[in-house]
Amino acid sequence: MKRLSFMMGVFLLSFFLISVSFAADVIKFGAAISLTGKLAKEGNLVKNGYELWKETVNKKGGIKIGNRYYKVEIKYYDDESDPNRAAKLVEKLITEDGIKLILGPYGSESVFSTSAITEKYGALMVQGGAGADKLYTRGFKNLFGIYTVATEYMDDTLKMLRNKTPKPNTVAIVYSNDLFSTQVAQGARASAQKYGYKVVYYKDYPKGTQDLSTVIVEIKAKNPDILIGCGHFQDTVVIVKQSKDYKLNPKAIAFSVGPTLPDFVTALKGDAEYIFGSAQWTPTLKYKDPVFGSNENFVKAFKAKFGVEPNYHAAGGAAAAVIFQRAIEKAGTFTDINKIRQALASFNEETLFGKIRFDATGKVVDKGMPVIQIQRGQQKTVYPENAAEAKPVYPKPAWR
Repeated sequence: MKRLSFMMGVFLLSFFLISVSFAADVIKFGAAISLTGKLAKEGNLVKNGYELWKETVNKKGGIKIGNRYYKVEIKYYDDESDPNRAAKLVEKLITEDGIKLILGPYGSESVFSTSAITEKYGALMVQGGAGADKLYTRGFKNLFGIYTVATEYMDDTLKMLRNKTPKPNTVAIVYSNDLFSTQVAQGARASAQKYGYKVVYYKDYPKGTQDLSTVIVEIKAKNPDILIGCGHFQDTVVIVKQSKDYKLNPKAIAFSVGPTLPDFVTALKGDAEYIFGSAQWTPTLKYKDPVFGSNENFVKAFKAKFGVEPNYHAAGGAAAAVIFQRAIEKAGTFTDINKIRQALASFNEETLFGKIRFDATGKVVDKGMPVIQIQRGQQKTVYPENAAEAKPVYPKPAWR
């Protein structure tokens, strides 16, 4: 009986030690992200980027620190596209789940609210889902973002169009009154003025509205050469449909978000043709990557796993995770937040998202915005010229 009790004790101790060892061989990341709600399409794409990164890293053995490999786990919560809920969930990740390596949510308002929590608790966030300038004006040390900031979003589009024939001279700008879209619109207005356009219309609308007919009628009365829409996926669909309904026919239509999403053409079919979109990233960019090997390999792996070509939301998620991984490896630790922060602050590597380095505020620097256009139902990179798959179609044909 005593021998049996002894053997049982040895077994339980061995099981406990194995369990502890197994747990110690895992690096846990956390993310509160929009899996439902207004931003669910974009949020799920970012999550898909995280998941492909996790799968790719784990197939290679994990994240290497010293001579050991650590498998990756990601704890997700659905923030339901609510910035306040996102903040509470990130606090839960840190204080209840014990996770201090936070992958960012999608959307500037949620990154704004959640990064205040990571800063408060000394956790780190790397995010590839938000570009509001305001994120980097608070003196935070624990937030790093890889999106070109909102005020620079439409600059390359307006630069590309300025010398087209017939020459566009006037611009109408309409935008959702959320943080990100407001800053995109402010930047678009500044860029338009910089390039010599006249801004003939500039107005916001309530976030999430499903009827913009009054705005469309007002814009039509101004007869702009270029229509710039600064909002999110659902907004772009409404603007396109109602522009057609009211026969608003500018020479070019461009959006900050929407055309780069796979569902854009699905939702609009032929009405999506010749619309421009700003992209943080496109599949044709020729970058190397320390995890996937190259941007091309990332695209192939994403298509194999999810059955569709990735857009910049998915690529941003994957790239943010790659950068987090590389910083951990460079720091030689996944528990010393200060060392990982220092590795992020000095980060200077090429990734699938481009050459990434940060300024003192945690904002990515020297990163442009490729321009895509829907042509024959496909996203085609049309700018910059050295990455272009096709020439931009301009002026846009009238609605049929």
